Amino acid sequence: MSVTTATAAALRRIQLGNALAAFGNGFTVPFLFVYVARVRDLGDGTAGAVLAAFAAAALVVLPFTGRVIDRSGPLVMVFIGAVSAALGALGFGLSTSAPTVLASSALMGAGIAVLQPALATMIVWCSTPRTRSRAFATQFFLNNLGLGVGGLLGGLLVDESDPASFTLLFTIEATMFLVLLAVLVTVRVARPEQPGAPVSSGGTARGSGWGVLLRDRSMVLLCVLGFVVFFSCYGQFESGLSAYAVEVTRISTATLGIALAANTAMIVLAQFVVLRLVERRRRSRVVAVVGLIWTVAWLAAGASGLVQGAQAVATALLIGTYALFGVGETMLSPTMAPLVADLAPARFIGQYNSAFALVKQLALAVGPAIGGLMAAAGAWSVYIGMLVLCSLGIAVLALVLGRRLTVGQDRPASVVVARGGPDAESGVESAAASGSGVSGANAPAGRVTTAA
Repeated sequence: MSVTTATAAALRRIQLGNALAAFGNGFTVPFLFVYVARVRDLGDGTAGAVLAAFAAAALVVLPFTGRVIDRSGPLVMVFIGAVSAALGALGFGLSTSAPTVLASSALMGAGIAVLQPALATMIVWCSTPRTRSRAFATQFFLNNLGLGVGGLLGGLLVDESDPASFTLLFTIEATMFLVLLAVLVTVRVARPEQPGAPVSSGGTARGSGWGVLLRDRSMVLLCVLGFVVFFSCYGQFESGLSAYAVEVTRISTATLGIALAANTAMIVLAQFVVLRLVERRRRSRVVAVVGLIWTVAWLAAGASGLVQGAQAVATALLIGTYALFGVGETMLSPTMAPLVADLAPARFIGQYNSAFALVKQLALAVGPAIGGLMAAAGAWSVYIGMLVLCSLGIAVLALVLGRRLTVGQDRPASVVVARGGPDAESGVESAAASGSGVSGANAPAGRVTTAA
């Protein structure tokens, strides 16, 4: 089997395992609060603490995850993450007391957190600068499809009056994590060889992973940009924006579900159409456009609360807000994650992926907290204004970042086209031209084999 064929087979297995894990996650994530607070009758306070423990566990483990990935390979963290997440899910299904649900939440949160950079690193090792955007876009698409289908089926199976129905959901989720592990242990990914490659901001990739990353000003700026992106969108979905929709726009919770479904549907339907439109354009400018789209989305949300006596218009504006977020998300999936990979020196890919995952978790912790506080205070005008400014900030930060990137980092497809020829397809020549970390001149495409 050729290297290219083996790489494609390995990537398909990684994507399959990732989709199955997302499917299992979709079974339970929408029902965690209800399960703890109502089904197990532990109260809203405990349910909130469970969600906090889930996030806190991720923040604790991610700073150390990258070092393990870079030293021992991503499969080590896949094993640890999948087993931890499976045990946490089973613990959830069997828990009847506050201490056990909190422990289960922390275990599952830590497991899911370390899976993210491990899977991202495997995708990087199985892709080239030419194929990386599509690989990450496919991962995002399958994640959302799995979450959506899992949530739909979970809603059909669950019965709030029957705790056993929730135990079934958590058992299915645990099984899916173990299936993910079973699929990925059949993949053998060879680490890209890149001794002494330069980091993106100049100099050499010497020292510890965190030291190299913090000296990489392009990566630091990308992390700041990522925090604002995740804070402005995902950090608001389940807190401030949901509260605004119900309390100010005055839509029903059922209509809110439709709005969330519109977000998922937009991602599933538009992902590959959008990918074809953006994959040959500058990544920094694509992200800047996302900032402008989300500015319009937040203005639409604000307008939905100002419409008086026209509830249908207000509802349409709110649903349109969620749909516009979905459009932006489809543009981010083939840009930001591949850019992290292209900035990283090959021996620190795990560290860079883990750091970016940590930034996302911080935003997902801070975002709901700030959104919830502003919702409780009723400061809706300030809330919308803050997020409009954040969205405009995304556009500005993206353009500033674009000035620091090489052509190969910001628009890798243009390097492939310029080189041409059969070698460009493999990504070797395009990597040499980019001057970036993982795709630098000394970083050939990773050699991959799959176990029988």
